Amino acid sequence: MMVAEFDVRSLQDALCAAVESVRSRLDVRIRQKLSGEILQARFGAIAASVSSSVDQKDAETSITYSSTNLPYAEIQEFGGKTAAHEILTQRARALAFAASSDQIFARRVQHPGSVVPSRSYFRSSLTESQDELISNLKQAILNALMQD
Repeated sequence: MMVAEFDVRSLQDALCAAVESVRSRLDVRIRQKLSGEILQARFGAIAASVSSSVDQKDAETSITYSSTNLPYAEIQEFGGKTAAHEILTQRARALAFAASSDQIFARRVQHPGSVVPSRSYFRSSLTESQDELISNLKQAILNALMQD
């Protein structure tokens, strides 16, 4: 009869460290996409709103990503259609935009709505990194098992 023993705590610690490493790599990749690769970073509001955490509950470990307090972040990730709406000045005395070859100034503009294509930064980062991330997690488990 063969008996295999291993330290469950060291395995869990190794897996948590690997998950934290995965989260860190995903953070870098997502921020690359939000810094000009997928979206042009005019103000960096979406990148600044992205947060992540490693959560552990019982035997489950997960990475949670969110982008909060920005209504346009979701439509950038998934795409969609905006309704017609009025755009008003907020900080300036007038809105300025070009129409044909003329410079136009207005206090308000009626936007007709638009179709926004998906510009995935969360889902595409995970998909692109999936094989590497799984491999790293498997290797961390094997390394922890081999230490005993």
